[in-house]
Amino acid sequence: MIRTLGAFFLVMAAACVTGSGTAMAEIQTETVVYHDGDVTLEGFVAWDPEKVQGGAPGVLISHQWMGLTDYEKGRCRQLADLGLVAFALDIYGQGVRPVNPGEAGKLAGVYKADRDLYRRRLNLGLDQLRARDGVDAKRIAAIGYCFGGTGVLELARSGAEVAGVVSFHGGLDSPSPDDGKQIAAKILVCHGADDPFVPKADIEAFIAELNAAHVDWQMNVYAGAVHSFTQPMAGNDNSKGAAYNEQADHRSWLAMEAFFQEIFGTKMPMTQP
Repeated sequence: MIRTLGAFFLVMAAACVTGSGTAMAEIQTETVVYHDGDVTLEGFVAWDPEKVQGGAPGVLISHQWMGLTDYEKGRCRQLADLGLVAFALDIYGQGVRPVNPGEAGKLAGVYKADRDLYRRRLNLGLDQLRARDGVDAKRIAAIGYCFGGTGVLELARSGAEVAGVVSFHGGLDSPSPDDGKQIAAKILVCHGADDPFVPKADIEAFIAELNAAHVDWQMNVYAGAVHSFTQPMAGNDNSKGAAYNEQADHRSWLAMEAFFQEIFGTKMPMTQP
């Protein structure tokens, strides 16, 4: 099965219509309320009870700039179908969801300007995942999309004990290059070759930061892909700078699965092209 998000939702819709007993139907989900001081946060977790017995790897998901939406929840279910425990964290706070890109840009900018706050919210989400029953705390990864792709790199720079992070079309700026020395995780970056929102200078500085810190990193660059290439809700007009690209979505998901097999040291039910 091709596990792009568009194909995934088609499978889910078919299951709902036919009532067939697929593996998807066995996935359990839960809304998780947690706190940063007086701020209430609301995450989402998905897992398959039959597949996580004895301890399974966990994957933290950091959301794009519109906040925790059905998109991240769908990714959680996809990961649960692979036998992982997936937790989508909340950076903004319970009920705080931008209604348009203008609001999203301002809200995301708050955290980009305050990396300490951003890292704290990321690590609080990680704590929630690590504490879940059925999660092998020594086999945890983090993935993120756009704003969240930037986020998982900040999580790594915070020195968080995760095996690896995957940034999908995330920002690659390097505001504090010395923080690269705190990275213990392996890094996979999935980047659109035509992404207009990630300057070449940022990419060069990012690579220099990782190399100076002797980080184990890799970057996949996808031809014809712009920003948001894994997100169907971005539309298909590349001229806007952000658009869905099914091929890049599929290829980057495959790359993530291979990366997980490496860092978790276990075989997974890999997607078939």
